[in-house]
Amino acid sequence: MFLLSAFADEISPDPREQVAVLKASRVRFIEFRSIHKTNVLALSDEQIREFKKLIDGEGIGLSAIGSPVGKVAVDADFPAHLDKLKRAIELCGVFNTRGIRIFSFYPPGNDPNFDPANWPAHRDEVMRRMGAMAELAAKAGVILFHENEHRIYGDSPERAADVFATVNSPALRAAYDAANYTYGNYDPVEGWEKTKAYVAHLHIKDWKRGGHAAGHDYGVIAGTGDGNIAYSTKGAVAMGYKGFATMEPHLRGGGPTGGITGPDLFPYAVDAFRAILKQCGGTEG
Repeated sequence: MFLLSAFADEISPDPREQVAVLKASRVRFIEFRSIHKTNVLALSDEQIREFKKLIDGEGIGLSAIGSPVGKVAVDADFPAHLDKLKRAIELCGVFNTRGIRIFSFYPPGNDPNFDPANWPAHRDEVMRRMGAMAELAAKAGVILFHENEHRIYGDSPERAADVFATVNSPALRAAYDAANYTYGNYDPVEGWEKTKAYVAHLHIKDWKRGGHAAGHDYGVIAGTGDGNIAYSTKGAVAMGYKGFATMEPHLRGGGPTGGITGPDLFPYAVDAFRAILKQCGGTEG
């Protein structure tokens, strides 16, 4: 059973417009990344209270806290970064969700020219940090969903699988994103096969291979790109998947801090995935 959710900040920075479009699209959950162009972990307690009052009143729940935890250089101050994870864990309690989206660190110094072939020299530190975060999550009773984001350690099928197998914690699971593999010129099918045993969360966006090289940094409607969304959806159905499928279309662009789809295009993205889900024999909860 698939529960549809959304990075609603792709609709609009305005939380009220986010909720209105979600309700019109029959989507009952939000992956809370930002409102008012401010990341969830940077919001004040008053802003958090106001947002919670809004979604509670509209019958909207959270699929996860869409945190940027782990989206820093592997040699950045780690104790300071753990404070961000602690805040995300605190917000899980506020919003009654057990999920936190995370990443597995950028190269040292966040070097844009870093050669991925050099990751082995930094692997132990990545695993130490991921293990510490998983331990903190386990103690708090929450689950970290690692997204295979471009340029982090776990952006390739092989390295993503390495993270899950090495940390070996039920508090660290995979948020599978077919478009991210495609964007990084990896095979999304290989990504699914190598990590499916750990998948407990899905991000739904599609991408044309090589599009970013041509200056086209935006997603496409699910099923029209090279992410082979139907393959992973069929695989999830076959596994008896019970969890969230979070819309993150990026139809008007995307980057390290989020994406833009707009209130007009978002319903089309939802309808496209619903059609794929139906074709693959999946059910929506």
